[in-house]
Amino acid sequence: MFSHIKNDLPASIVVFFVALPLCLGIALASGAPLFSGLIAGIVGGIIVGAISGSKIGVSGPAAGLAAIVLVAIQDFTADFGPEVGFQVFLVTVVLAGVFQVLLGVLKAGVIGYYFPSSVIKGMLTGIGIIIFIKQIPVFFGHADAKVKGFGLVDFFGSLGKVETSSTIIGVVGLAILLLWSAILSKKGRFFQIIQGPIVAVAVGIGYYFFTKGGDLGIATQNLVNVPVPSNTDEFLKQFPFPHFAEILNTKVLVTAFTIGLVASLETLLCVEATDKLDPHKNVTPTNRELFAQGAGNIVSGLIGGLPITQVIVRSSANINSGGRSKLSAIVHGFLLLISVMLIPSLLNNIPLAVLAAILLIVGYKLAKPANFKQMYQLGWKQFVPFMVTVTGIVFTNLLVGIGLGLAVGIVIILIKSYQNSHFLNKETDNLAEGKLKMTLAEEVTFFNKGAILKELDSLPQDSFLELDVRKTRYLDNDVIEILEDFSLKAKERNITIKLVSERGTVENPESYIKFFKLNSNGKSA
Repeated sequence: MFSHIKNDLPASIVVFFVALPLCLGIALASGAPLFSGLIAGIVGGIIVGAISGSKIGVSGPAAGLAAIVLVAIQDFTADFGPEVGFQVFLVTVVLAGVFQVLLGVLKAGVIGYYFPSSVIKGMLTGIGIIIFIKQIPVFFGHADAKVKGFGLVDFFGSLGKVETSSTIIGVVGLAILLLWSAILSKKGRFFQIIQGPIVAVAVGIGYYFFTKGGDLGIATQNLVNVPVPSNTDEFLKQFPFPHFAEILNTKVLVTAFTIGLVASLETLLCVEATDKLDPHKNVTPTNRELFAQGAGNIVSGLIGGLPITQVIVRSSANINSGGRSKLSAIVHGFLLLISVMLIPSLLNNIPLAVLAAILLIVGYKLAKPANFKQMYQLGWKQFVPFMVTVTGIVFTNLLVGIGLGLAVGIVIILIKSYQNSHFLNKETDNLAEGKLKMTLAEEVTFFNKGAILKELDSLPQDSFLELDVRKTRYLDNDVIEILEDFSLKAKERNITIKLVSERGTVENPESYIKFFKLNSNGKSA
């Protein structure tokens, strides 16, 4: 872990600068105490970072869970009151962690392969839409407006309560984030180390001090509010304990299952994306990752934190900053802990409108129009489950949306299965010479992802693979993604690939992936 310390320490500072505003912002989007977001960031860095088998993944509070957490806290608060309601919610975080630990022990890390990517992408897009909509009142300094369903009910009905100063710094913060992302981040190392979110936060603090007491001053309710302890005992008292008396409450159990399932899916999706981004092509053990996330959620729930997943924003920042081992994730967790202990008063000078601007960017990236265009271009078999998932999440809730999308995806597969038989057959020719032959079925769907991935990963180094797709008439986009990843792994493992199809023979990874992208895409290969 310490062999790349020269790379990991600078990377940990960058990740800290990215994580600090996001921890506060995601807590804000979740309707939770802002301090709970910092707790989750600390636990995600130190506890999960130490247990995880990922070298470059970073964990913390996730935007993908914000919608679930917001509804759960609101429901429990209505049932049990503000203080006890949040403590009841913490029980769900602990139980979700136990569920994830069991998934890890039972080696259920392949669970993500049995959810079609269209549904997972629909889940993230739906969550992005909800995050974006719910931050609009906060952005304009009207944080007490209630955003119901798909509309902005109270906000548009009470525009007179909009705070000019919050709107100004919100717009300025948004401009900084867009400028940093589109232009400055490409200008040099400095703009990659000092990230846009931390600059926006710093400008927001400066604006608050400059306008304090004036006509454009920001009201107290529109500022971050984390506890400021005067001694160690007061610091330790900030960590609320779960209200375990409600552990058998049906609503608690359902919420815990939902959080555990979605957190596991989001983590596995992020692991897959992070491993793709990793220039050193490390492979994260998914079962161990689920165990680590579960342990982190148990600890986070016990001390008052939000649920945790591995998150792509912080992980990609770690990769881009040169992080090489889990040390960078662990050190970033300690930096968050130090900031909570030493500078809570400074954190309380951050305008909520700046955090809302950060979350608007997060929500937009999750639900950007390009996602809809991409899914449409992949064909109706991808687009319909995607849209059903998005619509279900936005107009009902996350679990219903995922269920509807999955149901539609299964119906589509059943239709295709009725039309075409499907199987995976691996043949060996001259195995002693390291030559293998794999014949893909007439129809290959996302149900076959796990089996195909297992077969490809088991191929020995320096081998020769003949991939026969002459019988294949339908190849799912999920399987194309696996084959694309394998083309990169094949280079690392010196595996020669020969593709045999009705349209000819291809004998290198780059060409065979180009072939699949041009000729498959849900159509005949």
